[in-house]
Amino acid sequence: MQTPTYTRFLVTEQDHVAQVVINNPNKANALDTTAWQELKSIFTQLNDNEGVRVIVLSGEGKHFCSGIDIQVLMQLQQEASVACEGRKREKIRQFIIALQQSINAIAECAKPVIAAIHGGCIGGGLDIVAACDMRYATEDAGFCLKEVDMGLVADLGVLQRLPRIIPAGLVREMAYTAKTVSGKEAHRIGLVTTAYPDKTVMMTEVQKIATLIAQKSPLTVRGLKQVMDYSEQHSVTDGLNYVATWNSGMILSNDLQEAVMAAMQKRAAQFEN
Repeated sequence: MQTPTYTRFLVTEQDHVAQVVINNPNKANALDTTAWQELKSIFTQLNDNEGVRVIVLSGEGKHFCSGIDIQVLMQLQQEASVACEGRKREKIRQFIIALQQSINAIAECAKPVIAAIHGGCIGGGLDIVAACDMRYATEDAGFCLKEVDMGLVADLGVLQRLPRIIPAGLVREMAYTAKTVSGKEAHRIGLVTTAYPDKTVMMTEVQKIATLIAQKSPLTVRGLKQVMDYSEQHSVTDGLNYVATWNSGMILSNDLQEAVMAAMQKRAAQFEN
């Protein structure tokens, strides 16, 4: 499948791993209207691309992502300049939901999404990484919920997703104060799995992880993600019932047979997409 060309992102595929790079370095990878639209399109396309098994999301230049471009907020003001207050509020709500859908496309992608973060990860950038399956960072990365300094309540999912990753009190501290959390501190509190000394080392190690995942049964990896996502939203009892139902439908796959045969023959397993 040929990879589409995008304006604000670089997207490549190799050995079942897709690299998605935010590519607006002259503006610290700020996300303008085009970027938000492309973000949703990219993850929808990668979700449907059977050849892609893992996605690595990173940023070009000095920063991962500085969040929403201020011009997008200015555009909102223009679009909401209608006389009827009800219709004005409706437009604002539609605007917010459209941006939420771009972030949701990451979280709802059937394939694991790995965020590799360096430099600033601010505002909307933090919304993005909170929607990823796994996060890795450089030690000098900086995570900041900046919205309070702009007179805004963060509304793209970080307030809902981040408390499932780190303690709620830490989320509130970040949200109320807009303090910057370093990569080292992010590792300590569990926001990222590992903090690396620099971007080169981080990208090398993240690629190793992505490659390892891509070598596993993609059907099983997709199942693991779906079961864990479900379990986060439900009780243990509901989660156990769900995984029992899942495995009753999926356990007799060709992948199980291939995994067993590969182990017996002491060779690397080869799985269908």
